[in-house]
Amino acid sequence: MWRDRDFGTYWIAQSLSAVGDSFAYIAMPLLVLQATGSVARMGLLTAVAGVASVGAGVFGGVLVDRYDRRRLMITADLARLVLYSLVPLAWLAGPQVWLIFIVLPICEAAGMVFQVAAVTAVRNLVDRDRITEANGRLQATYAAAAVGGPLLAGVVSARFGPTAAIAINAASFALSAAGLWLVRLRQPVRSGGGPVGDGGAVAAGGAIGAAGRERPLAEFLAGARFLWRQPVLRSLTVLLSVFIFLTFGFTDVLIYHVKHDLGGSDGTVGTVLGLAALGTIAGALLAAPLRRRRGFGVTWVGAISLCGLAILGIGVAGTVPAVTALTAVYLCGVSVGGICSMSLRQEITPDHLLGRVTSAFWSTHYSLGPAGAAVLTWATGRYGVTPVALVAGVGCLLVAIAGLCTPIRGAGSAAAVHERELQLATES
Repeated sequence: MWRDRDFGTYWIAQSLSAVGDSFAYIAMPLLVLQATGSVARMGLLTAVAGVASVGAGVFGGVLVDRYDRRRLMITADLARLVLYSLVPLAWLAGPQVWLIFIVLPICEAAGMVFQVAAVTAVRNLVDRDRITEANGRLQATYAAAAVGGPLLAGVVSARFGPTAAIAINAASFALSAAGLWLVRLRQPVRSGGGPVGDGGAVAAGGAIGAAGRERPLAEFLAGARFLWRQPVLRSLTVLLSVFIFLTFGFTDVLIYHVKHDLGGSDGTVGTVLGLAALGTIAGALLAAPLRRRRGFGVTWVGAISLCGLAILGIGVAGTVPAVTALTAVYLCGVSVGGICSMSLRQEITPDHLLGRVTSAFWSTHYSLGPAGAAVLTWATGRYGVTPVALVAGVGCLLVAIAGLCTPIRGAGSAAAVHERELQLATES
C-alpha cells in the first residue's frame, strides 16, 4: 500500500481534509453555544443537519453508481469550500446564527454524497483482500489528524474565535479536491472477469450505463432490497439505527458537559476531544487483527458494549481527565465497530450496487439520528448530563445484547461471509 501511488495520494489528501474537518467539529457547536448559550439549540442544529444528510443519502448512492465517483467527490469538496467560507465572512457583521442553519445542512448533504463515494472508491483503489487493511489505515490516519485538529481548533477558537477555525476547515476542502484530482480509480470488473465496457460502468468508478438506468427511486430501492436480503447487514442496519439514536447528539452533550458542568474553556474542549481521538486511532489499528482472530460478530458486539460502558462512565465522571479517558474508550469502540461493518459491506456487495447499498444502509440507520440528537440535548438541558448518559449507556449495552440474538453473532471471517453472501447475491 505504501508503494501504491493512487492510494497514497488519496490517503494524504483525505488526511489533510480530516484535519480541517476537526476544526468544524469543534467550531460549529462552539459558535452556536457562544451566540445562544443553549445546548438545545446545538442539538437542533445537529438534528437539522442530520435530516439533510439522511435526505441526501437516499439518492447519494444512485449518483455514485451512475457517475464518476472521483468527480463527484471533487464537486462536493468545492461546494463545501464555498459554503463554509461564507460563515466567517458573514460573521464580520456580527453573529448570524441563521446562516449556520442554512450552510451546515447543505454541507452535510454534500458530505453524505462525498462519504458514499469515498466508501465505494476504496473498492476501486485496492484489492478485495486489502479492504479491511485499507479502511484501518485510512481511519487510523484520520484519527491521528483528529488528535491534533481539535487541539489546534481549541487554541484557534480561544485566540481568534470559532469563525477562524471554520475558515481553516473551508481551506482544507481545497487541499482534498486537489489531491483527488491526481487520483485515478481502477476500472470496475465484471463478475465474469472482464472490465466493464461502454455499455456498463463508467471508467474510474461510475457504475450504471445509460441503457441500464431506471428511475432514481427504483435504483435506490434495488440497493435497499440487496441490503435487506443479507441477514447480517439487515441486523446491523436495525441495531445501528437504535445506536445512532442514542449517540448522534453525544458530542454536543460532551461539549456542554465540559464547558457548563466542569467549567472548561474552548481550549479545554479542544484538548478533551483531541486527546480522546487517540481512542479512534487505537480502534482503527485494532479492527483488522481483532476481526481476523475473533470473527466479525464477537468484534462488533464487543465494540458496541465498550461504547455503552464508556458512556455510563462519562455520566458519573466528575473530572476533565476522567471524561477525556472515557471518551477515548468510547471512540475506540465506535472506530472498531464502524470499520468492521463498513468493510463487511464493501466485501460482500457487487461493485455496481455498492453506492446504493451504502446509501441505503446509511440513510436507514442515520434516519433516527436527528430525532435522537434533539431528544438527547433537550433532556440534557432539562435533567442534566448524568441521567442522560446513564440512559444512553444502558441503551447501547442493550443493542450489544440484542446483537447476540441475531445472525451477527455467528458472522465469522470476511472470506466465509463473502462466499455465502456472494452466492445468495448471484442467485437473486
